[in-house]
Amino acid sequence: MFFSRLVVLLAGAGLFVQGDAIESKNVVKRAIRPNPSNGHWVDAWATMPQLTEPANLPPAPFNQSGAVFVNSTIRQTLYMTTDARQIRLKFSNVFGGSNLPITAVTVALPLNQTAGIHEIQAKTVLKVTFSGKDAISVPNGALAVSDPLNFPIKAQQIITVTVYLATGQTTNSITSHPGSRTTSWFQFGNAVNAASIAVTDATTQSAAHWYFLSSIEAWVPPRTGSLLIVGDSITDGRGSTTNANNRWPDLLLARLQQSGSTNSISVGNLAAGGNRILADGLGPNAFGRIDRDVLAHPGVKYAMLFEGVNDIGTADTTPSAQSALYASLTQAFTQIVTLIHAHGIPVFAATITPFSAPANVTIQPYSNAEREKTRQRVNTWIRESGVFDSVVDFDKLLADPNIPSQLNPIYDSGDYLHPSVKGYQLIADKFPVGIFGEWADGADEFSWGQ
Repeated sequence: MFFSRLVVLLAGAGLFVQGDAIESKNVVKRAIRPNPSNGHWVDAWATMPQLTEPANLPPAPFNQSGAVFVNSTIRQTLYMTTDARQIRLKFSNVFGGSNLPITAVTVALPLNQTAGIHEIQAKTVLKVTFSGKDAISVPNGALAVSDPLNFPIKAQQIITVTVYLATGQTTNSITSHPGSRTTSWFQFGNAVNAASIAVTDATTQSAAHWYFLSSIEAWVPPRTGSLLIVGDSITDGRGSTTNANNRWPDLLLARLQQSGSTNSISVGNLAAGGNRILADGLGPNAFGRIDRDVLAHPGVKYAMLFEGVNDIGTADTTPSAQSALYASLTQAFTQIVTLIHAHGIPVFAATITPFSAPANVTIQPYSNAEREKTRQRVNTWIRESGVFDSVVDFDKLLADPNIPSQLNPIYDSGDYLHPSVKGYQLIADKFPVGIFGEWADGADEFSWGQ
């Protein structure tokens, strides 16, 4: 069999075939062909996979000793960040203690384009397959990719993914993203095609966590690329509104969509509450997850780091401990940038926002004078070192002008650490979107600084 200009693109286990065949009698006809023909994959939605803490496992009876989601349907809603005609789904079992046996999956549009609900528009339901089959068993540590789907999406649109596990996962170590700020729904039996989940007890049949899904990828034109943000609870949306998609990356996306110069940038939120750069905590450390959470993703055009507060806030408060932490943090930042630059991706950084509380307030355990000194030292280094391709000064945006060690009360969610939705909106409004144009041609290890 002879071909001219033949390009075969692996899409999970499905194939997109491009080009003109001279002899085609042995060519397998594919039901789905790439649209556009010169496109590529990029994240339309992404989250950071984590080992699920016991408190974030699904509620009983969907959580049993040694098994979760036995004979169970899970319905989850996701916020898209780019336009596309075709998508594919990725399921992660990277932290699973056993194989993840997925029996059936569907994708649909939710009723009234509402996040966090269990009702769908039944006429929009589309079956998801894996290498042409409805079911797949994902080994522990592995990732499963669906076949491409003709399922059009728009940026800022909500879609619903419904998963059925006939036998459940026979372990209590499972992969999820606890900080979804989005309600997921469960019921026993196979309800992947049902217009709604049969809810008899919302307390046990819902949780504000995502399970197993790690990304939705979209087939997009060449000009579209993603911004992937590595962060902690501030980026993950602590202080935002459940089911409202008003984390600061969501609000930044809304702004990017308003301009023809930036509406081709999708946004992936690879953040987790409690995340640190140097040590595991709630999720693996940022230094160690760059390969999986940035470099393994397709179509990445920009990366951004907004981390460090949990390293400073959990380290010992002695001057020597904080000095050692400063040295380790700045070295780790440099290493992360080097790793990402090796792939031609520019790296932006945000300064660490305030976390000190008034002397008579005890609700913020990070608040400490030595830790504040380290925060200021690290921020000065971020601004002046030239390691990052561009710096976004969240600290100056959100600090109290009268007490710079504290969040401005106008933008404080109430715990002196996490901004409110008003603070997240300020970040989006003041974000210097011109940096995307400045670094549109990429970067390398010699392109530090402006």
